[in-house]
Amino acid sequence: RDGAVEHLNGHQPAGPLRGGKYSIFEGGTRIPFITRWPQHIQPGISDALVCHIDFLASFAALTGQKLAAGEGPDSRNVLPALLGHSKSGREQLVEHARVLALRDGTWKYIEPGKGPKWNAPTHTELGIDPAGQLYQLAGDLGETNNLLQAQPDRSRKLSEALGAIRTSANGRK
Repeated sequence: RDGAVEHLNGHQPAGPLRGGKYSIFEGGTRIPFITRWPQHIQPGISDALVCHIDFLASFAALTGQKLAAGEGPDSRNVLPALLGHSKSGREQLVEHARVLALRDGTWKYIEPGKGPKWNAPTHTELGIDPAGQLYQLAGDLGETNNLLQAQPDRSRKLSEALGAIRTSANGRK
C-alpha cells in the first residue's frame, strides 16, 4: 500500500481514458511518447501507433544495421513516424493485461476473459469481460461504447487475426 489511491485528491491519472495501471483499457496500455532530435525532427503531434518493441527495428534502420534472422520478430521499423515524416506507424499491435487486445488502426478488440472486472486495491477497472469487447477509438477514446454486437463481422475478423498472431507466436523458436 503506497497511499496512491488515498492521495489522488480528484486527480485522474489516465485523463479521459478508461481504466488504469493493470488494465487492458487504454488507460492501462496507452503511453504518451515524445521524440526530440533538434535539426532532425520538427515539432508536432502524431497519432501514429508505435510500441517500445519497435525501437529495435527502427534504431537498426536509423544506424544502417541489419537484424539477424529471428532477432526482434515483433519489432517493426516505424522510423518515419518517429522522425515525423509519416503520420502512421504500425497497423496492428497486441496489448496484454490479463487478457489480450488487438489494436488494428483505430479499432480495438479485447478478447473474452475470465476474472475480476476491478482491481480493488487500486480502484481500477481491468477491462475483463466474458463476452469480449470492440471499440472504435477514433470516436470513442474513453472506450464507453462496446460495438461487439453491432459490428459482428469486424469483431470476428479481429478475433481471428488475434488468434492467428497468437498461433504464429506460439510456433516461434
